[in-house]
Amino acid sequence: MEEKETYTLKDLTEIVSDLRGERGCPWDQKQTHESLISCMEEECQEAVDAIRNQDMENLQEELGDVLLQVVMHAQIAAEEGVFSIHEVIDGICRKMIRRHPHVFGNAVFSSEEELKKNWREIKEMEKQERNHEE
Repeated sequence: MEEKETYTLKDLTEIVSDLRGERGCPWDQKQTHESLISCMEEECQEAVDAIRNQDMENLQEELGDVLLQVVMHAQIAAEEGVFSIHEVIDGICRKMIRRHPHVFGNAVFSSEEELKKNWREIKEMEKQERNHEE
């Protein structure tokens, strides 16, 4: 991949795909969801530490490391035919839209408590739907 002035999420997904591809990195190629658990935990903890320390420069880097973990796990899942990064993004977008009817719909809440109650009700409905599908 040639050097660019600015990279995108699409570039990151292509980089991860290349790292795990035929001519990729031996370490990246052999990783599994399970082998990456400690990496995910470490990167998430480092992001939390940066937030607690109000270290925004470090937070930017650590969020990048967390994002790399998300993309890597999605790539592994795609290789296994389970899901893709596009499905991860589609799913979280749909969830945020569904859980925020006061922003993306016509719902009106008179208080933050009412909003939180609605959020909990939506989450419970989602849980029941998932259980029904299984």
